[in-house]
Amino acid sequence: MGLLSIIRKLREKEKEMRILVLGLDNAGKTTIMKRMNGESIDTVSPTLGFNITTLDFDGYKLNFWDVGGQRTIRPYWRNYFEQTDGIIWVVDSADRERMADCALELSSLLKEDRLAGASLLVLANKQDIAGALSESEIQSAMQLDQHVTHHWAIKACSAVTGENLLDGLQWLVKDVAAHIYMFA
Repeated sequence: MGLLSIIRKLREKEKEMRILVLGLDNAGKTTIMKRMNGESIDTVSPTLGFNITTLDFDGYKLNFWDVGGQRTIRPYWRNYFEQTDGIIWVVDSADRERMADCALELSSLLKEDRLAGASLLVLANKQDIAGALSESEIQSAMQLDQHVTHHWAIKACSAVTGENLLDGLQWLVKDVAAHIYMFA
């Protein structure tokens, strides 16, 4: 039995998933994680390194790695790619000026071999802000239809209100489970 088979068998017993939470700075990654964990979102400061959050959800243990999105930190993202099952890419839907940068970073990320096979959930955050781009506008601006190498979904959401966060997480867990735990 190969090492990958052993690792897969261990993970099947534990029903564990590793989810990387990425996006540009100020997109709302940490706020989303705090909201999902039931923590107060009154004080959120920029993530300068990473935060790890573990949640039990639908019979799975989810390990979220929330990594800072500042330009100076982005080159270090690759240090977190190993054994990633799912990616949550958070977009600031109200930041029209940086949408092209956001699309470029995501496109570059999805070319990484170590992320091959990872499911992608794009959270179009800050829908509670007037003038925010819609789900379909972000899908078009980010050219998501061109990313055929990954299963993906996009959900318009708000970290402040919690709208659609649960729906997005349910899709991601179901999609990851379908290709990791298909024989469990």
